Amino acid sequence: MRIALAALPLLALAAPMPAAAGQMNDTVATLNDPVAQDRMADTVTALVGALMKLNVGPLAEAVARVDPTSDAAYIPPDATLGEVAGQDDPYYAERLGDDVRATTRMAGHAASALAAYAPVLKSMARDMAAQWERERDAARQR
Repeated sequence: MRIALAALPLLALAAPMPAAAGQMNDTVATLNDPVAQDRMADTVTALVGALMKLNVGPLAEAVARVDPTSDAAYIPPDATLGEVAGQDDPYYAERLGDDVRATTRMAGHAASALAAYAPVLKSMARDMAAQWERERDAARQR
């Protein structure tokens, strides 16, 4: 039974590979494309920058009305999300964008390695499945 359990992840990995190969290649290409990396990083930078400027004072006021003992009662009416979250650093969004860029590059490297190893993993999965079937048949003959 242990062989069967060990083989299941490999079988699951191998089964969708022919259908997903093109999709995998597209993903690898996108993650390794410096223009796509910049677009993702710039998008995150813009979104986080905008969110950090969002006025949360009215929301804090509503929470304080429901629960006057909450910390929301001490939030100024003109407070931004960045101030409340302790991220009023003007370069926070840019640093987060740089982190996204670096993470995307690393994901691209990992996806490239996975794509390179996919045929080997598929072969291993087939071998494990065949081994499992032999072991199962041998166990049934006892």
